[in-house]
Amino acid sequence: GEVVMKIYIMRHGQAGMNAKTDEQRPLTEQGIEESIHMARWLAPQLGDQLDRVIHSNYLRARQTWQAICSELPDAAAVEESGDITPYGDPAFVASYLTTLAEQYDQILMVSHLPLVGYLVQSLCPAAGAPMFATSGIACIEWHHGKGALLWLEGPHTIG
Repeated sequence: GEVVMKIYIMRHGQAGMNAKTDEQRPLTEQGIEESIHMARWLAPQLGDQLDRVIHSNYLRARQTWQAICSELPDAAAVEESGDITPYGDPAFVASYLTTLAEQYDQILMVSHLPLVGYLVQSLCPAAGAPMFATSGIACIEWHHGKGALLWLEGPHTIG
């Protein structure tokens, strides 16, 4: 059968406020724990490989990826991007993701509000721009140039 491409969009874990700049805000212990909780829940759905991981260049997104990478299948490529910061351009990022979707089956992006919500809306107009809990993950199925939001879960909804 035809492989259906999935795009996983994750919001970074809970971050502290004690930093000189927004870019340097670190994850809290709770942020680390909740991200790991989500990754352990997600891992069985991913099979044996993640084709591509993209995380923002802000500390809290990088630390989220560092916290979860050992819980997930091996990533074939990991990219750090300054385009997926909180106020990144959703249309630009959506077009980048859809280009990647033509080459890969599973992509995980670790980014920020409000971009993550706008990105879901860009890829799946019917879904609107949902709110994400910290460490929350949306799963979008990308098929023939159209996105469908399969689920959006957070550390408190997966049990």
